Amino acid sequence: MATLAGTQSSFPEASAEDRDSDALLVAYARTDPAAFALLYRRYVDPVYRYCYRRLGTREMAEDVTALIFTKALSALSAYRADGPSFRSWLFAIAHNAVADDLRARHPAAPLAAALDQADPMPTPESAALAAEGGRRVRELLRQLPPEQAQIVELRLAGLTGVEIALALGRTPNAVKVAQYRAYSRLRALVGDREPRPGEASDAVW
Repeated sequence: MATLAGTQSSFPEASAEDRDSDALLVAYARTDPAAFALLYRRYVDPVYRYCYRRLGTREMAEDVTALIFTKALSALSAYRADGPSFRSWLFAIAHNAVADDLRARHPAAPLAAALDQADPMPTPESAALAAEGGRRVRELLRQLPPEQAQIVELRLAGLTGVEIALALGRTPNAVKVAQYRAYSRLRALVGDREPRPGEASDAVW
């Protein structure tokens, strides 16, 4: 996979708690791009997996992942620490980059998704998806409206409901409703039981 250079950084030492702060790393990276390597290492795997699910091949996923981090580094000065989390900001870039790539490759396709592997997600829906296998999962996602499929894909990438809302430019309530409908539809498609009131929406939010 294409990577960004991870040279030795000169940014100051911080406490363990501070080193875990994306906002602090962003602040360092603005004056010392080498600090961005820490953010890259933290998020390259989930971003790559998200791209792989959406695009379907390793080569395309690697290319778009590299593009996403290049764009993020270039736009780092525009990131606001008092705004969305860095993760949701990064996945907003990822969402747009993947959408652009899909439009360029498949201009008439409403959803060109690939999901050969599923990350653990603590819900009955994720277990049903994983059990179905990669090909069946792709078929299931194609039967969802594009917005609902995007939400499921971002959930599988590990984002919270609030982060998905920020990444997609939607309200948290709109994402929560769409997520509930997506999981209800997936349950019906795999022949699972209907969710109890509040179960699907609250369990994964």
